[in-house]
Amino acid sequence: MVTPLTELVGVRHPLVQTGMGWVAGPRLVSAAANAGALGILGSATMTVEQLRAAVREVKSRTGAPFGVNLRADAGDAAERVRVVVDEGVRVASFALAPSRELIARLKDAGVLVIPSVGARRHAEKVAAWGADAVVVQGGEGGGHTGSVATTVLLPQVVDAVGIPVIAAGGFCDGRGLVAALAYGAAGIAMGTRFLLTSDSTVPRAVQDRYLRAGVRDITVTTKVDGLPHRMLRSELVAALERSGRAAALLRAVRHAASFRKLSGLSWPRMVRDGLAMKHGKELSWSQVLLAANTPMLLRASMVEGRTDLGVMASGQVAGLIEDLPSCAELVERIIAEAAHTLRALPGPAHDAS
Repeated sequence: MVTPLTELVGVRHPLVQTGMGWVAGPRLVSAAANAGALGILGSATMTVEQLRAAVREVKSRTGAPFGVNLRADAGDAAERVRVVVDEGVRVASFALAPSRELIARLKDAGVLVIPSVGARRHAEKVAAWGADAVVVQGGEGGGHTGSVATTVLLPQVVDAVGIPVIAAGGFCDGRGLVAALAYGAAGIAMGTRFLLTSDSTVPRAVQDRYLRAGVRDITVTTKVDGLPHRMLRSELVAALERSGRAAALLRAVRHAASFRKLSGLSWPRMVRDGLAMKHGKELSWSQVLLAANTPMLLRASMVEGRTDLGVMASGQVAGLIEDLPSCAELVERIIAEAAHTLRALPGPAHDAS
């Protein structure tokens, strides 16, 4: 299935495995890439040295194109960009819009830049700055998310920019791929669906919790880090919702200290990252401090398997997922379903090739 995304990146299928922290490591990324999708390493929870090692491990497992997800506001963003450039990574993706200068630096080095956005104005901005494509996540998506549904946001962005648009938020199958293409997208990006594969390193107890979830078992809360965050309902989420301001701040300080030790970051570096996070946003210092919760709470579930202590970021689509295929099986199934869906449409015969 050839689209502007497959032609731009050089992958076989218009599917993207998103760069989830603690989840999108070398095993999942290489499996997605070998299946013909664009696999993206989640680097925000890695040190610079760990990122370089992870990139080299992916390269040892696959010759297919892949990407690295970066935090544009990180204090060591320049060092991480150097890894991407030095190692010949095909794509740099961003959860927050990178600067015009950062986009230019990557493009000059031959790296494709694909930011993720949640609003039309953000898509217009990065397109004007030279982004090669853009991922548009609607409110159904997992993790930090907005309030506008994919079916409303996606056509807005497609009509507003002249670069390939990749749809995210609410996708898990071939029907969704066809729907996104009908809206004018060049492909779909999926996080939760790839998290729930046999190639994922997420502990089985956590995957089982996702598989048991219904659509109503997924909620949005601001209690983890002060920003809207979509995740599975759990005992921890309920406790966070009940906790007062003082308890939340105390918990944030404790987790910040844990993340500093694990990441090797100094307190001055973490303060600088906090300032960067605050820049241009209506965030209180309490919210910035609460953001320190996120990496450690995600690690507790995605690495340690603690469904009782960890946060389980999730798209609403988890309520529709019932199995754990390999990445190869998943991609093959989605493309076959898309072809079947196109053939079943009324009217003249449709060519899915």
